Amino acid sequence: MSELLLIDDDQELCELLVSWLGQEGFDTKACHDGQSARSALASSQPAAVILDVMLPDGSGLELLKQLRSEHPELPVLMLSARGEPLDRILGLELGADDYLAKPCDPRELTARLRAVLRRSLNPTTPSQLGLGDLSYSPARGIATLGNVEVSLTLSEGRILEALLSNPGEPIDKQSLAQLALGRKLTLYDRSLDMHVSNLRRKLGPHADGRPRIVALRSRGYLYAS
Repeated sequence: MSELLLIDDDQELCELLVSWLGQEGFDTKACHDGQSARSALASSQPAAVILDVMLPDGSGLELLKQLRSEHPELPVLMLSARGEPLDRILGLELGADDYLAKPCDPRELTARLRAVLRRSLNPTTPSQLGLGDLSYSPARGIATLGNVEVSLTLSEGRILEALLSNPGEPIDKQSLAQLALGRKLTLYDRSLDMHVSNLRRKLGPHADGRPRIVALRSRGYLYAS
């Protein structure tokens, strides 16, 4: 049974989700503020975290930054009652693997969780991928540029792995989304674009200034060798 950490100040919602997720085979611990969540994470690491943007003792986005610093490969799914596009963009920019607006259908939440867990619990086969000055270890979730190590989130790592496995060949967005998010993109869904943007920022351009990851209109993305 996969252990989850649910961080949300809405106790009634937490009770509902803990009960629902329990029926779906998840052992879910609920915390209602950032401090108790940090204590829970210090004692044990869950398989995934469900994190609300608004917390009584601070921002869920600040907690997300800390999570990404300390646990870069821990799957994190963000929730927000406000449903503002900026919240979604910030959450994805800071490394959330996926994002849902509240109120959300528990069945969709479960499907999103299963998708991120499938990717985290089924490690990829290559021990090392590389091209030019860049190498990537899927098992460690670490990219290396020269002698500099760069931590990647699960979604960023899956995107880079796909692109490095097919250098110079475009991969369409739906295929990349299936690999990185475990699901298809929906209308106006920019989750994949945000993950690619984060990956570009972390890796930077080639030494000669050319972009490493190129977007091709109507064709997807490719890694330029």
